[in-house]
Amino acid sequence: MEDQPAVAAAIDQIAPRLRRAREKKGVTLAELSRATGISTSTLSRLESGQRRPSLELLLPVTAALGLGLDDIVSAPRVLDPRVPQSSARVDGRVLIPLTRQQSEPRAYKMTIPARDSEPYLRTHAGYEWLYVLRGRLRVVLGDQDVVLGPGEAAEFDCQTPHWFGSTGRGSVEVLSLFGKQGERIHVRARAGRRRPGDRPN
Repeated sequence: MEDQPAVAAAIDQIAPRLRRAREKKGVTLAELSRATGISTSTLSRLESGQRRPSLELLLPVTAALGLGLDDIVSAPRVLDPRVPQSSARVDGRVLIPLTRQQSEPRAYKMTIPARDSEPYLRTHAGYEWLYVLRGRLRVVLGDQDVVLGPGEAAEFDCQTPHWFGSTGRGSVEVLSLFGKQGERIHVRARAGRRRPGDRPN
């Protein structure tokens, strides 16, 4: 049995593909009408999806545009969903992309070394979400200074002065989701408390 959703999706793509193909060839609806004998109103409805495509319509249209029928009606190619795994080192931190470069938002698995524990606040456009996988993550956001453990998450607008890194007592592994916009979640963290004799983080 055919995959009905896939067939429906392929049919839905016919109208925009026809329009793109005609415009790419520099052919007007009136010119295509003269070449095929199909009225401009029918062609317009076909390109807008208001007229269901049929072989009776598609064969002369594709022939007039110099296209094969497969160029218009073939199902879209399914890309390999796996994201290439390649790590990069940025300011001592190891980043592994979990999304493709052109996607938004972008996700990373990030390992922060223990020595990366000196805050330097900065601002930039965007929104960031962090989830701690291992270790303890210190987050400084404006006048807030919090520490997150494994399983805890934080989110913030990057226009607010911010920094995140190690507490200085071990490396940290986090998931980072960054983009212009993002799903808002509740911040789950506790303020970093210092006990007598503890050195500053």
